[in-house]
Amino acid sequence: MTAPQPGRIGPNAVLQLLPILDAAGGPDLPARLCAEAGLGQVRGDQGLIEEGPVARLHALVRAQLPDPDPILRDAGTATADYILANRIPAPVRMLLKLLPPPIAARLLSQAIAKHAWTFAGTGTFRVIGPRIFELQNNPLIRGETADRPLCVWHAGVFERLYQTLVDRRLTCRETACAAMGAPACRFELARSKDR
Repeated sequence: MTAPQPGRIGPNAVLQLLPILDAAGGPDLPARLCAEAGLGQVRGDQGLIEEGPVARLHALVRAQLPDPDPILRDAGTATADYILANRIPAPVRMLLKLLPPPIAARLLSQAIAKHAWTFAGTGTFRVIGPRIFELQNNPLIRGETADRPLCVWHAGVFERLYQTLVDRRLTCRETACAAMGAPACRFELARSKDR
């Protein structure tokens, strides 16, 4: 009998976090946290990587840094910027920006669901509505408990994608989190009146 394959996730969950950690605490901070998480060298051209060390890195950021949410959110935003620049073809980006926001949101949600394996790992991603998603068994917070939502990185990814391609006034909020006892992490995008 062969051993089960470990869950895998896209390397940008690490690659986009490292420079932000470096800016926040110098080059020793990302190196130390990666070593503690058991992460070897991560390259953008290597494809999917094991989700366990990535989850440990995110957990270490939350546990050891005094204000981890802005760091993780910025890493999510940087991940979305990478996706926009390298994974969504320019004609598709242009089309989404030209479409009415409800149609663009629906199409973008379908595309995100189709490629969810890159950020959901062994979790299960589900579109509830064009601007509402759930991630069940989220590997980046699996087994953690908290009194607040923890999935700031995911919210940062979704917010930047939707602000850029659908409506710049959209903000993303995690309205339920498995770390708080919810059955799934739920993300909702809503229009901000201030933007």
